[in-house]
Amino acid sequence: MHPVENVETIPAKTIRKFDDTTYLFDLGRTIAGVSQLKVSGPAGTIIRLKHSEDLNKQGRADLANIIVHYRPKDKTDPFQTDIFILSGKGTETFMPRFNYKGFQYVEVTSSQPIKLSKESLTGYFMHSNVPVAGAVNSSSELINKIWWATNNAYLSNLFGYPTDCPQREKNGWTGDAHIASETGLFNFDGITVYEKWLADHRDEQKPDGVLPSIIPTGGWGYEWGNGPDWTSTIAIIPWNIYLFYGDNRLLIDCYDNIKKYVDHITEISPSGLTTWGLGDWVPVKSKTPVEFTSSCFYYKDALILAKTAQMLGRQADYQQYSALAEKIKTAFNKKYLNEQTGIYGSGVQTELSSALYWGLVPEDKKALVAANLAKRVAQDNFHLDVGLLGTKSILNALSENGYADVAYKVAAQEDFPSWGYWIKSGATTLYENWDPHAKSDLSRNHIMFGEIGAWLFKGIGGILPNEAAPGFHDVLLAPHFVTGLDHFEAKHDGPYGQIISSWKRNGSGVTYTATIPANSTASIHLEVPAGKAVYQKGKAMTQQAVYKVPAGVHHFDIK
Repeated sequence: MHPVENVETIPAKTIRKFDDTTYLFDLGRTIAGVSQLKVSGPAGTIIRLKHSEDLNKQGRADLANIIVHYRPKDKTDPFQTDIFILSGKGTETFMPRFNYKGFQYVEVTSSQPIKLSKESLTGYFMHSNVPVAGAVNSSSELINKIWWATNNAYLSNLFGYPTDCPQREKNGWTGDAHIASETGLFNFDGITVYEKWLADHRDEQKPDGVLPSIIPTGGWGYEWGNGPDWTSTIAIIPWNIYLFYGDNRLLIDCYDNIKKYVDHITEISPSGLTTWGLGDWVPVKSKTPVEFTSSCFYYKDALILAKTAQMLGRQADYQQYSALAEKIKTAFNKKYLNEQTGIYGSGVQTELSSALYWGLVPEDKKALVAANLAKRVAQDNFHLDVGLLGTKSILNALSENGYADVAYKVAAQEDFPSWGYWIKSGATTLYENWDPHAKSDLSRNHIMFGEIGAWLFKGIGGILPNEAAPGFHDVLLAPHFVTGLDHFEAKHDGPYGQIISSWKRNGSGVTYTATIPANSTASIHLEVPAGKAVYQKGKAMTQQAVYKVPAGVHHFDIK
């Protein structure tokens, strides 16, 4: 794998002196990593460097939001705090080698007076040093900041395997990881991290197919927190790797494990619906039944297993798990879908969007269900009313079903609850809770709500992997020229080279540019409003549902 390294050097932005033994440094952004201190003082001076994401009312470092799981046996190893004893031999430099922390602030206290300046302390952003593979740029400063903050959160939680947070737990929570896996794959070349982590999955799986909710584990998580909504990592991540890289090795390596896993769910859920799981974690207000969301993932797992069986020529398995997927879908719709109204369950955002996104809605009901979702979002004042699982589906379900403008309106909100609210509140990473002032779940550096980073590529840039020609051998491009943006550009380095999807408004029209790398092709779907036409090199083109283009740069004018 790419090594964990001190990738970025971040000088302190400000320093505040409380007295001759107490200083507070602010890096200006939240990171995972370490700090380096340069200091001189009398021999035996004890210096403590406390690292925090928050400040208390007195402006001092506050660990209250992240210390919840710290259970010390004594006072020799305080939480997120380095202890350095000076030798008294001139200027000394201290930086820890065998830990990392999540922080923005470093409070330095000493047993004797010392003199420090802003240059005395430096932060180092540490993570698995995966190559950058994607970029987003738009006319919206807020959208650009959300994308940047999402990547900061993703990298802060990539330490040889995906983690939930870099301070409180540092655990390989499975649900957080598969929800954010497309965000990681669009933005970074992280295949080796996922290959290694799925090997950990195979190591941790019990003979009956059960996986723990955190991987690797010391034994915890087999009986709480797991279930298809979390541990579908075993199927979803190998499938995403296949779509992005055209590489089925991980699917082959995990095939028997996926099979054991799906068979276990089937054994405990003979009706086709399963209640095993955590549910829509940290929702805004509306709660979706665990059976609803877990059955969506059970369906997806069975579908991935069937498709992989077909790919590998295992015809009996293909037929068995295709039938299972159909059984789940039928049972799901029988229980949750109102055929007349097109409402799923109680009609909240997670229910409607999950059914659409995970493919459980009958073809002839999709338009009605999507319209109901758009209405529900409008009723919610175009704000989020979802938890972790709903964030994966809400924007995608809208933009994939004719409501990209609605999705963008939700994505670009600036007040609570929204990603923009965090940014406007000063966030430089993503949070663990929509409400930064809630009583629990208050990490300031979580990736679990990070699907928006992938949706920017898919829902606005329109860059999509093609299951029929994976690894972007044939690129699916379906850009959405959403109201509220003047221009948007997404870039992704796929196996064949860089893909660019870029659009810009020109008066009453739009110019769209697609760059397709050598040895690949693209299938371009362009939204053409009534009364408009598509032009290429000044000539009107025959109206088509999909424009097939070879490698190269292609310009389209819609006017």
